[in-house]
Order: sequence, then C-alpha cells, then structure tokens
Amino acid sequence: MKGGPPRAEQRAPDTFAVYRTLVIQRHRHLKWPALDPLEALLMVLCGVCIGGFSLCVLLDVVTRTIGHPWLWLQQATTAFFAWGAFVGMAAATRRNDHIYLAEITKRMTGARRTTIETLNRLVVLAVAGFMAWFGLKNALLDLGSYRMPWLIPLTVYTGVVPIAGILIMLFSVEQIVNGVGSGYEGPEDAELHGGEPVE
Repeated sequence: MKGGPPRAEQRAPDTFAVYRTLVIQRHRHLKWPALDPLEALLMVLCGVCIGGFSLCVLLDVVTRTIGHPWLWLQQATTAFFAWGAFVGMAAATRRNDHIYLAEITKRMTGARRTTIETLNRLVVLAVAGFMAWFGLKNALLDLGSYRMPWLIPLTVYTGVVPIAGILIMLFSVEQIVNGVGSGYEGPEDAELHGGEPVE
C-alpha cells in the first residue's frame, strides 16, 4: 500500500436507500419490504400525474387566451386527474394516510386497538374488492366507447379503477397480516400524542 492510511472498508449499498425519500418510514412494522419499490413507483406516478395535470391546465388556459385552443388538452387533463386520484388512493393506503378512524385508534393499545384497526381495514378491503370487480367490468365496457377528438377508448380513463382496487386490496392485506401478527401500534403513536395510551 502506498502512503496514507488504509482505505475504509466499503459497505454494500443499502438496497432500500434508493427508495428512502419516496417510501414513508412511519408504521414500518405494518409493511413488507418487498412492496417498498411499488410504493416508490406509486409516488413517482402521483408526481407525474400532478405535474401533467398542472401543465395541461396551464397550456389549456394559454392556448385559449391566444385564440388557438388545443382541444385534446381536456382529454389529457381528465386522464391525468383520474389516474392521479386513483393512484394516489392506492399510495395513501400503503402509507396509512387514507381517511379512516386513525385519530381514534392512535391512543388505543392491545386487543381493542387490534379489533378496531382490523375492522377498519376489512371495510377498506371490501370497498377495494368492489372497485376491482366493478371497475374491471366498467373498463371492459368502455373499450367500445370513444371520446372525441382523438377517438380513444374511455378505458384509458376508467382502467385505473380496477388497478387501484387491486393495489388497495394488497396493501390492506399486508397491514392486516402484520397488524394482527405484531400489533398495529408503533412508536410514532406515543410520540405524536405524548400521553398515556387508552386501555
């Protein structure tokens, strides 16, 4: 070895480091690491949809103001909005940010919390099942319906519904399995409220 201290031993790269900024670390005990890349992908798609929606609205306003409207922008805006809403719904389920009785259950512990949290997720699971089943039927029917001026099938807009339903079902099952197995409460619950848990 030529002059200087020996090089520090290099560690193998952390495979999760790539997704760290996109995958929320709250309630890690309810998540399977194998689904982290999927959560990261959903967050990227949410960003693309928000950016695409905003850009389309801006261009729509500008082109109409100058007297040369691009009519196809309304179709693109609708597609970005629909995909953003339903992809965001799936991402929110994985990140435990969706609307359900989270504020009530955060202070609970033990069997009472497990029961209520499991029931909450079973309701979400059932609704997601309906989304997947009826969303698929609707998307297949929409293959025969076209929207002007591009004449693209309406499935471009409605096809996201069964996809979101399947993802929400997957994330609900993930949380139910992990929550029933190791409990739903995590260290962040006590930190947020700084109070005694409700027995």
